[in-house]
Amino acid sequence: MKKEHKVFGVLQRVGRSFMLPLALLPIAGLLLGIGSSFTNETMLAAYGLSHVIYKGGALYTILDIMSKTGSAVFNNLPLLFAIGVSIGMAKKEKAVAALSSAVAYLIMNTAISTLITAKGGVSAMPANSTISVLGITTLQMGVFGGIIVGLGVAALHNRFYEIQLPQVLSFFGGTHFIPIISSVTFLLVGILMFFVWPIIQTGIAALGSLVLGSGYLGTWIYGVIERALIPFGLHHVFYLPFWQTAVGGTATIDGNVVSGAQNIFFAELVSKSTQQFSVSATRFMSGKFPLMIFGLPGAALAMYKCARKDKRKEVGGLLLSAALTSMLTGITEPIEFTFLFVATPLYAVHCVLAGASYMLMHILNVGVGMTFSGGLIDLTLFGIMQGNAKTHWIWVIIIGIAYFFLYYFLFRFMIRKFNYKTPGRDDDAEVKLYTRADVDEKRKSQKSGGDAVSALILRGLGGKTNLVDLDSCATRLRVTVSDSSKVDQSLLKQSGASGVICRGDGIQVVYGPQVSVIKSKLEDYMDTPESDQPDAVASPVAAKAEKVSGTKKKDVMLSACMNGTATPIEKVNDEAFASCVLGKGAAIEPADGCLYAPADGTISTLFDTKHAVGMTTDDGAEVLMHIGIDTVKLDGKYYEYHVRKDEKVHKGDLLVTFDLEAVKAAGYQTTTPVIVCNTDDYQSVQLAASGNVKVGDDFLQLKA
Repeated sequence: MKKEHKVFGVLQRVGRSFMLPLALLPIAGLLLGIGSSFTNETMLAAYGLSHVIYKGGALYTILDIMSKTGSAVFNNLPLLFAIGVSIGMAKKEKAVAALSSAVAYLIMNTAISTLITAKGGVSAMPANSTISVLGITTLQMGVFGGIIVGLGVAALHNRFYEIQLPQVLSFFGGTHFIPIISSVTFLLVGILMFFVWPIIQTGIAALGSLVLGSGYLGTWIYGVIERALIPFGLHHVFYLPFWQTAVGGTATIDGNVVSGAQNIFFAELVSKSTQQFSVSATRFMSGKFPLMIFGLPGAALAMYKCARKDKRKEVGGLLLSAALTSMLTGITEPIEFTFLFVATPLYAVHCVLAGASYMLMHILNVGVGMTFSGGLIDLTLFGIMQGNAKTHWIWVIIIGIAYFFLYYFLFRFMIRKFNYKTPGRDDDAEVKLYTRADVDEKRKSQKSGGDAVSALILRGLGGKTNLVDLDSCATRLRVTVSDSSKVDQSLLKQSGASGVICRGDGIQVVYGPQVSVIKSKLEDYMDTPESDQPDAVASPVAAKAEKVSGTKKKDVMLSACMNGTATPIEKVNDEAFASCVLGKGAAIEPADGCLYAPADGTISTLFDTKHAVGMTTDDGAEVLMHIGIDTVKLDGKYYEYHVRKDEKVHKGDLLVTFDLEAVKAAGYQTTTPVIVCNTDDYQSVQLAASGNVKVGDDFLQLKA
């Protein structure tokens, strides 16, 4: 699997791990919003409630408790992130990871606190660089401190939770070892952070200034990216620094320095001195309200109007439910994933409009914050109840109405113009809305067969811990193992391999041109927890798919694809080709650097390394042409393709050019095997020429 795919997979896991602490915010926000709103003397006077809710009264006390308990969650988010992230990233024994992260977080901050005291106390530190966390004076790292601990403890946990120590220390092995190693590690991390974090904090502050100085355009870009990342589940990774760190701004409220857009908003919500909420903070939140309360319901109405009349009743019930969910709670997945599935351009338009919503709220100085999503509940608590003077919430309604009609007419036009199959427009399709679960299910169904084969391959190679290196060329997996005695060739052959070549710790498993797909699926499988227990796979069954009987094969004559000297396949200096494990064929020793099509057909396989071509002839022969031996190691150097995958070609068309002399000078043989991969479909595959051949000469005869 490519490096970027691995990074993407890690980011997805990190994003999912953020969801546990983020899921606390709605309830904490409700407590804080209701409690703070109804204990704010200015608001009570404005609504004439001072005689009902007053200090010392039972109702005021209950509301004050709600406010303070809500604040407790927001004030301790770094610790909650440390615990939540470690739980999300730990593979097993998650409770141990949670406890270890809490201990590590306390130890890291205590180490920092001790160094602050040794330096001369808070007064000796740069202004606004310290904070009190759980009674410990430490550096103001915000949720970054918790995330660092969570990720670090999870990494240690996944590495050591099954560690075995000598008998005398065996009690401290396994999961007991995790709090120990985490404590020691984060004691050292705390010391390191005392010196390193001020530098990082300066960089974060500079980044925050850049973001805040980007003006309305920056707000639009933020909104576009936030929506665009939702299908990938990475939006939490993106917006969290803006909401919870100095990237989203810094403000002094009631004498306390507060960092992060959401933290600033809630500090202002609690403060008795707030005259107007900071738009520089709420610009990262308020844009969701017109989108979720008005825009997406407009899109739902458009999809309803575009449905067939005989399906509108069924479609209407589903879309109404999805629209109400978006309006009330800000959960937009059912609507968004529905048109993402069937009409990606609609989602692209949606992202652009989302950015515009954020920008308009910024331009109009709308100061409405939120806990999690921009539904009516948050708008009521943090906009309407705070008063228009503080929030300018009325603009949400005005822009929202315009957004409703914009989404409705734009979506209706595009659906009809491009005939997008939104719910109720397809004659045979089930009427349903889609969610992220549908995406995951689709991926699972596509991967299930591949996972079974991958598990079989992994078992055949001796398990994941036996693999040192994994690569592939045009036809075979090239694997380095720790112990070749653990390799089970029979399992590898049951996985579909045509042959297995062992040379010490180097293993070559021959699959043919589809090997690149097999390698990618194997690497994907190795990233799953199931791959850690390869023996749990069901008893091996032949994984090679049976060929589906199609049209009766005809006799085929393949012409020479090169100028050069024809050679029997048995004389090729490569065991996999010479033993015909890939299929029968012949070879050509090229006289020049050109490879041509041996028949009319379609290009079926191309490789990043450009040293081989797979094609299917119009008569059904599956042909692989491999220029040189072990030339995959050149990584495409000296080779150039002149065709594209799935391109229709004719006999004699130029497929590849290569620098013949440069390949030889690099130390590689240029013998070019021409293999019929579906040999089993033919009674015989025979060399039809000997000696010198020219492009177009009869070369390989296939008899059905």
